[in-house]
Amino acid sequence: MAAPLRLGVNIDHVATIRNARGGGHPDPVRAAKLAAAAGADSITAHLREDRRHISDLDIERLSSEIALPLNLEMAATAEMVAIALRHLPHACCLVPEKREERTTEGGLDAAGQQEALRPFVAKLSAAGIRVALFIEPDRKQLAAAKALRTPVVELHTGAYAEAKGAARDAELDRLVQAAAAASALGLECHAGHGLTFDNVGPVAAIAEVVELNIGHFLIGEAVFNGLDSAIRRMRAVMDAARAPRAAPRPA
Repeated sequence: MAAPLRLGVNIDHVATIRNARGGGHPDPVRAAKLAAAAGADSITAHLREDRRHISDLDIERLSSEIALPLNLEMAATAEMVAIALRHLPHACCLVPEKREERTTEGGLDAAGQQEALRPFVAKLSAAGIRVALFIEPDRKQLAAAKALRTPVVELHTGAYAEAKGAARDAELDRLVQAAAAASALGLECHAGHGLTFDNVGPVAAIAEVVELNIGHFLIGEAVFNGLDSAIRRMRAVMDAARAPRAAPRPA
């Protein structure tokens, strides 16, 4: 039987809109509270080194004002680890980060950066923070996560989301195989990036995936139909994809 499927809502791009003009509107903390009321299971916020959307004050307020678990996405740097240790979020997801990128472009190379990542993972874990690595659906990366003793991996679904036709089928198979491998290694498996109403179903149906983190698409949909409506619809699509299929009736 598949594990229950959680929805983490990333509220970064509420802050992006706010920062385009300055001031305090729209407020990402208000968005987090609306997400909670609409059925989100956790809130994700990426505090980037250049502070292009979420700010330090946002993290402080999210830590103190929301009841849902906070998942802090961050680069593996001394500055970010210090911030995490100050606020003690429920979880930290370590992601690659480049100043010139518009959004996270791929998974973290945990296999090639094990020794660099090890002290950051150890410090966060010692503080009681659940550490996740945002990685490609690749067995080498999964093995590295296991070696680093991170309890969680989040599979990058960007290639799947951008592919079409047979290429998308191939990317979905990579995700299915990676999720099964993660489970076999004792790793909790999450997934996210580029997921929409139209493409989330096959990923939500992967039995070993227990959490999807979705943000940009939901904030975009909120412009047209409201954040509450967007989250409730995403929750419904995910749940429908995860529902047990009825056995066919005998002829």
